[in-house]
Amino acid sequence: MTHRMKATDKIQLLERVRMLDGLTEEERNALLNLIAGHKTYGLVWEDKPETIEQRLASEYPVLTEVRDRAIISDTANSPNHIIIEGDNLEALTTLAYTHEGKIDIIYIDPPYNTGNKDFVYNDSFVDSDDSYRHSKWLSFMQRRLTIAKKLLADNGVIFISIGDEELANLKLLTDEIFSPIALVPRIAKKGSNQGTYFRPTKDYIIVCAKEKSLLSGFKDVRTCDNSNKKYPFKEQDTNRKYRKGHSLFQASLDSRPNQRYFIEAPDGTLILPPGDLIPDTHMDGAHIVPTNKRDKVWRWSYQTYLASKSRIMFSKSKRSPLIDANGSNTEWNVYEKKYEDEEQDIDPSTLPNDVIDKFINALGTTTLNDLGIEFSFSKPVELIRYLIEITSKDSDITILDFFAGSGTTLHATMQLNAKDKGKRKCILCTNNENGICENITYERNKRIINGYTKPNGEHVSGLLNNNLRYYHTDFVSRERTQKNRRELMEKSTDLLCIKEDLYTELTKFGHIGLNPKGARYFANDIKQMLIIYRPEFIPYFVEVIKKMDITEPIKVYVYAPDRYAYDDEFAIVAEKVSLCALPQNIIDSITRIMPDKTNDNTTTGTTHTI
Repeated sequence: MTHRMKATDKIQLLERVRMLDGLTEEERNALLNLIAGHKTYGLVWEDKPETIEQRLASEYPVLTEVRDRAIISDTANSPNHIIIEGDNLEALTTLAYTHEGKIDIIYIDPPYNTGNKDFVYNDSFVDSDDSYRHSKWLSFMQRRLTIAKKLLADNGVIFISIGDEELANLKLLTDEIFSPIALVPRIAKKGSNQGTYFRPTKDYIIVCAKEKSLLSGFKDVRTCDNSNKKYPFKEQDTNRKYRKGHSLFQASLDSRPNQRYFIEAPDGTLILPPGDLIPDTHMDGAHIVPTNKRDKVWRWSYQTYLASKSRIMFSKSKRSPLIDANGSNTEWNVYEKKYEDEEQDIDPSTLPNDVIDKFINALGTTTLNDLGIEFSFSKPVELIRYLIEITSKDSDITILDFFAGSGTTLHATMQLNAKDKGKRKCILCTNNENGICENITYERNKRIINGYTKPNGEHVSGLLNNNLRYYHTDFVSRERTQKNRRELMEKSTDLLCIKEDLYTELTKFGHIGLNPKGARYFANDIKQMLIIYRPEFIPYFVEVIKKMDITEPIKVYVYAPDRYAYDDEFAIVAEKVSLCALPQNIIDSITRIMPDKTNDNTTTGTTHTI
């Protein structure tokens, strides 16, 4: 039982600590501060430093493109999607420079920390016997979610999938970091007897905002995708289009007292599910109560059938399991009609349900099987697509998933772009443990873009209007030398391309031929970026800029020993340029996330309180 400490009790405890013998002044002050600042309600755990965190305290992370893995569309202005191979703490630290305040939606599916070796901490699996199992997980998540908040736009939203094991801890953690919106239970799989006391069928999605007051309301969407559905049938009287839905008979259904009855087929045959009992009255809708499991039933009750007969359609099959009034096999099958107008988007004022009962995890497995990719526990692409859609955000947003797994979030993003001709961009981050980034995350989305053939021989056309770029994390020492600063500047070029979403490099700037060691120039129909590595060339570039007729200022990144971006040298063209000094600008951004090792006071075993 937890007892709340009264204010008077805290004062008395502080006095007792002041009077204790055998403590150094440092120890006494630490205890006094701990008691004085201790919250009476909240989340407390023992912070466990990560190896990668310690490395980031002594090295700056950067991104380097693997150019032979780039997939570039022939269609101009196709959205640029990014895969980053590396520890996601490294990747998030770099994104804090390129995308601070620019991410509209984050979806993550972190390790659930079940104790069944699904969570790796400092290169070791965390099992159920680890006494610091929950502390390690909370330390791990707190670092990443804190950076994630910096990346979110002010009206951004984050969706986090989680299981039972860490639900309570994660809810408290996210409530402290973000503006909480909802905890959404989700039917994740069909029930099994693998649970201890209850059959496990669900997990959860925690929904949070950076600033809830700035977030637009969510809107419901139909939980089925009509983009590839065809409606080949039409009602004669209303011209309503429809398709064949689910069979009205499913062999797995348990017997129900009001669900075994005759349905009259178009040729007058009375049909019903297989079994021994036949209704005494031979007429449409006549029913009989099953007495054993052999007597199968329809999905609908006979009352529902009689009220909704117009929604039934029939087809013939030589393998129909249904029987006639004599108990003989029949050639008829019965299906529910699915109408096109009912499967479109619903009333835009309708809120989404706070329980998701669609998109079981088996759909994710089916998708990967069709792609010929082996991977366990992939979330369904339909789920991620649904979460993006209900936010009602524009079709040119940026989406991030830093526990990318098989790359479902990018797959969903590209499907939505194909559906509404959107320009959404997606960033995926994952390590390459067991080749997952190269062989699963990248390979899956490469096939989605280029097209693929299912195991049954069916060809699926590619989503060609997408660019995909592949990066891995790299490092530069934080030791404050001129050599390291120049190296950081040179290795940051790919970061700048990501930051400006500008990748087309030209070999000339005006009439000046460029040496990549001196300067590089990137441009498209909308904007330009000039990176100057050697400041002594600035006067030549200024002369070219003076003669340029431009509508948008050129973004100019220039190597500088400090924060001064040579403003005086560019004064004559000040209205035509937007200046930024490097690498100090990058150093400042990274240091805000990961302090310099000389100022790093992290120690093993620190108690963390929120």
